[in-house]
Amino acid sequence: IMKIAAAALIAALAATQSTAFTPSKSIISTSTMLSSTMQPPERTAPDAGYTPDWEGRTGLTPKEFIASDMSKPDLSGMWECPLTRWDSENIDIAEAQKICAEQPHCPLEMTATAEDNAKGAAYFSENREQIRADLLKYGAIWFRGFDLMKSVAGNREMHEALELDPCLDPLHSSGLRKFASERDALYEEVNKPSLRQHYIGLHNESTAKRTAAYAAFVCFQRATEGGGRFLVADGAAILAELKTETLEKLYNRQIRISVSNLDIPPTLPGAVKEGIKGLVDVAVAPKFDMDLEMIYESDGKPGRLQAVETAESPINRHPVTGLPVWFSNSHNHARKLRDRRPCGVPEVGMTEVFYADTMKPLDLEDCEEIKRASEKHITALSMEPGDVLLVDNYRALHGRDVFQGDRFHAVTWFTWDQNEAWRGDERRIVEKNAFNQAINQMMDWLPKDFESNQS
Repeated sequence: IMKIAAAALIAALAATQSTAFTPSKSIISTSTMLSSTMQPPERTAPDAGYTPDWEGRTGLTPKEFIASDMSKPDLSGMWECPLTRWDSENIDIAEAQKICAEQPHCPLEMTATAEDNAKGAAYFSENREQIRADLLKYGAIWFRGFDLMKSVAGNREMHEALELDPCLDPLHSSGLRKFASERDALYEEVNKPSLRQHYIGLHNESTAKRTAAYAAFVCFQRATEGGGRFLVADGAAILAELKTETLEKLYNRQIRISVSNLDIPPTLPGAVKEGIKGLVDVAVAPKFDMDLEMIYESDGKPGRLQAVETAESPINRHPVTGLPVWFSNSHNHARKLRDRRPCGVPEVGMTEVFYADTMKPLDLEDCEEIKRASEKHITALSMEPGDVLLVDNYRALHGRDVFQGDRFHAVTWFTWDQNEAWRGDERRIVEKNAFNQAINQMMDWLPKDFESNQS
């Protein structure tokens, strides 16, 4: 039972927002109907508001781009991911929408000139203050055509020149986050062949408990056979776009997110089911550094045990600017949206979003409004070798489209480098790393192009 429970949570957490990085194969085979319909819904590729053209730039070979600069200090003892900063009380929805509608387009696009490239890392140190200010203003900056970041070593030079301070991924302790270069604090993105056909919806790299302050997503190799666009959208633009009545409903009722399904035979005696629930709650859930409650049958399926996060607001004020923004992983996690787009997550890893006051799944109308407003403001980036998307993780949401062939993108997360109180004094807990490595080895055994068949 413990092995089943552990596998369930491991697989599930990989599919969430903050779990956008690698679901595992289910050890329990199930087939469920979407509660909102008697027929499996049609799967269609989501939309994007802006789709820039590819430029055809080339990169380095894998051996060349993955090499670390061994003269640099080892960053593996980086900061723990900071605690989530919530400031969501007493927000005037209509006024917040007016303010958000006035914000500039996200992301800001900055294309390198020959002179910029000749400067290397000096370009970023010379322009540090302006870049950091623009990041707060726009929510994300897309650096295009920079030769410096075509390698792991150069990418590190870039963020060191900006004086950004690396931290762990919010879910590092779960074992779901694989390093591309541990000594450079660089995580691999969702590049695994088993997840090529899984669309990752918009999310902040956040749980109710922990949230990275910033991120730098880098492309070393674009998808060799097509697709794989990186998605970004402004949380302010989404908040301004959503229907006011929908926002008020979700804000007043709040939401809870389920990150795991563990299907227990419903005919088991109640005492046995409660015993299983207790084992998972005490022995497995703490490994994930999330505040989870184990609840039976929230989505209506008999015998289903779900790990559910605490209640949270879908709107939050930005910690630095105070701007109210859409700060919710609902576009990625809502079951009714996942069941209607390409999905490579087995049933054990399927997520759900509930109204916190009733623990009923979001209705289809609200899900469709979240989809409409979110996808209208997606920029589906054509990231090529050397491109970096610098993200304010409290302002902008990110995701990834499906792809074919091989792809190598990576990401470094950053803590609050200018506020020690917000950063905290926790460093990486190294003894958790064996669990991390073991789970990632298991992920590598998954079949290519795994397809979800739970609809």
